[in-house]
Amino acid sequence: MITVALSPFAIVRPQDFDDFMARINEVMAHARAGGADLVVLPEYASMALAGAFVDAPDVAAELESVVSRADQWIAACRTLAREHRLMLLAGSVPMRSTDGRIRNRAPLIDGEGRIGFQDKRVMTRFEAERWGIAPGAPPCVFETGFGRLGISICYDQEFPSLTRAQVLAGAEIVLVPACTDTLHGFNRVRLSARARALENQCFTAVAPTTGLAPWSATLDENRGYACAFGPVDRGFADDGVIAQGELDSPALLFVTLDRTRLDTLRADPAVRNRDDWPDAIAPAHVVALA
Repeated sequence: MITVALSPFAIVRPQDFDDFMARINEVMAHARAGGADLVVLPEYASMALAGAFVDAPDVAAELESVVSRADQWIAACRTLAREHRLMLLAGSVPMRSTDGRIRNRAPLIDGEGRIGFQDKRVMTRFEAERWGIAPGAPPCVFETGFGRLGISICYDQEFPSLTRAQVLAGAEIVLVPACTDTLHGFNRVRLSARARALENQCFTAVAPTTGLAPWSATLDENRGYACAFGPVDRGFADDGVIAQGELDSPALLFVTLDRTRLDTLRADPAVRNRDDWPDAIAPAHVVALA
């Protein structure tokens, strides 16, 4: 069993690096006080840091300002995780790899400061065409004291095979940090997360960015709400919704996920979505009506 605090992190312009980290510290303190074991920040929450260093909206300058401070930011997040004794999915941060290319990476940090990364695998048009962000490593699964966790960064959640790979590796909870500037975008991620929970009889949990930031070319508009989903089957909600927050509200959403409920369901479900996936299917053939 794990209690997750999903943070629809409000994008606010920080005065400097320390001011930005103070906001994350406040989120973690609130989560700790609420009994959370894990805090989930949204995709590209780190990009708000650019507001302290870039005077006017500029896509390229904002990206470089955060890439150049990525290691510093990760080190500060590791310090906060240790201080609060909380596991932290620190959203995601653009990082330059050894090959010189920039990738969108989600750091998962435990309460002792140990860290692992999940890369975003599929780029949005903005990432590919405006930023030149490169696809990252394939999906992985993290072994933790709360079981095996998967991370699916925003757009990746819209591709069933990526989550399926994590579930086959033992993930029972898939965390979905997201950054969407329209309700179309948010609902694509939300509905995909809901479908992935149904398809794999697992838990999914979404944390989006929220708020308006006219000072940023990257995070100017942010829409969505925190939400968590489970199987649509015995012992769970009829619609699969476990919890959801208010639209565009930055308030933490606390949700407790009990993995033993999944074990009970998977042993005797009404249907076996998790197990009945067909083998790889060839493209459909065309049939002429006769």
